[in-house]
Amino acid sequence: QSFVEDYYTGQHAEIIPNEVMLSEPIEDPEPILEYLSNELGKKVKWLYPKIGEKKQLVNMAISNAEFQLKQRELEKLEADRDRTPKSLEDLKTYLHLSRLPRRMECFDNSNMQGSDPVASMVCFVDGKPRKSMYKKYAIKTVVGPDDFASMREILRRRYGRLKKEGAHLPDLIVVDGGKGQLSAAVEVLEELDFMAAVDVIGLAKRLEEVFLPYKKDSILIPKTSPSLRILQQLRDEAHRFAITFHRDKRSKRTLKSDLTTIPGIGETTSKKLLRTFGSVQSVRHASLAELQEAIGKKMGARVYEVMQQKR
Repeated sequence: QSFVEDYYTGQHAEIIPNEVMLSEPIEDPEPILEYLSNELGKKVKWLYPKIGEKKQLVNMAISNAEFQLKQRELEKLEADRDRTPKSLEDLKTYLHLSRLPRRMECFDNSNMQGSDPVASMVCFVDGKPRKSMYKKYAIKTVVGPDDFASMREILRRRYGRLKKEGAHLPDLIVVDGGKGQLSAAVEVLEELDFMAAVDVIGLAKRLEEVFLPYKKDSILIPKTSPSLRILQQLRDEAHRFAITFHRDKRSKRTLKSDLTTIPGIGETTSKKLLRTFGSVQSVRHASLAELQEAIGKKMGARVYEVMQQKR
């Protein structure tokens, strides 16, 4: 309805037709119909054709509109390509990449003395974070603090799934670390037969060295280069995301452990408290009334008493 009103009261105000054919009824046609009739000097017909030549005309208008929409979407994509940051072009040159790294995925592991090992994957598109594509992984198959094995696990899970689904790969995979982490990544990508389909590098933090597969020497991108800053931001974001996930996981495990030592507080009640309060600190600082509202008067009082002793 708003389109019809805008069309005939805007730049096309001087073009008043005898008939207006629509694909479907609009909610309140009377005001615009009255306006058009007054402008034309006679009644304008309002039609919703279902069959015949007029229906074909409506269908043609719909097809034309859909075509124009697709054309605009394609033009927008082309314009976006033209706006690809120069830093990505430079990064491709510095690292001798086989493709422009428009979509980059970076992986990082996090654990504390081997407990609650987790990993993260963050994604940058055209040099900017794409948070809807971030992934968190709880390490399942690795015992103890083994960064290389953890890296192999998460890459197998991530890219094994993409291969199974036939989904698009990123242009560049970045692993946080040096030759060891990169070798772990290359091992998995070779298993999946992806080495020719995607570029992969390791970024070592100490000197910000970049390691490439099958190359002995590292590459040092100029410290002032925007290309290096993008890699650093990508790596730092993966680290932040992994650390945050690790802290949350450890906090929930600690809370669960603290709670299940309280007489009468089992798995179900512990999970309910976790869902309600979210962290150890929140449960410890919850009021008696809040705890009783969450899990009942008797158990709430019991948890409150124990938590007061631990504050």
